[in-house]
Amino acid sequence: MTVDAVLLRILRDPAEYLVRRWNWKSAVFSPLIRAVIFFFANFTAGWRAAALAALVELLYRGPTAGVYGALTQAFRRCDPPWAAGLTVMLLLPLLSHSVEAVVHYLRGTPNLVTSILASATFTALSTLFNLFAMRRGLLITDGADARSLWSDLRRVPLTIALFVAAGPKFLWTLAFSSSCRTLFTWTTSSTPPSTICLAPSNSSPPIRKSPMQASTSP
Repeated sequence: MTVDAVLLRILRDPAEYLVRRWNWKSAVFSPLIRAVIFFFANFTAGWRAAALAALVELLYRGPTAGVYGALTQAFRRCDPPWAAGLTVMLLLPLLSHSVEAVVHYLRGTPNLVTSILASATFTALSTLFNLFAMRRGLLITDGADARSLWSDLRRVPLTIALFVAAGPKFLWTLAFSSSCRTLFTWTTSSTPPSTICLAPSNSSPPIRKSPMQASTSP
């Protein structure tokens, strides 16, 4: 399923995708973590102001985190995965932090900019992790893939390790996805750089060709 198809389904039936499929697991974890973020971001204004900012964030995030979790959950089967990740990373912060900034501005949260920036940074990382985990059957609350919260928690450490390793793995795959790469070897002489074809491991050894030989070969 493509990103466009999921967006169209959500627009046609938002009650189904954002209300009925409200993700209670996201509503459990996200408000608690964000309340801690707002507490320490506003601690320099005094513990009372910090506690009040944390309470406001907790009350705001309680119901809305489940909606944002349901939105992420809707994209878990999208292909290609990078398009789904990019979409939720742009869509969720735009929705959640716009409302969040207004709520805290009206409440008078002291360190508003610092708080929102810290919360937005957490959103970028947590959204990518949630999508990564949901594609592997974690943190889901609807359908046949849904498991108990305890079952999800037992799998979280391994999922975090896989998530951390996914970045370097992606770069490595991107760099060596082709069996033939063009490498330029510059020497101190006036000889032009040579082209090296890296053949697959089950074929003959690498063949070195000069640019003139490569151009004249059939």
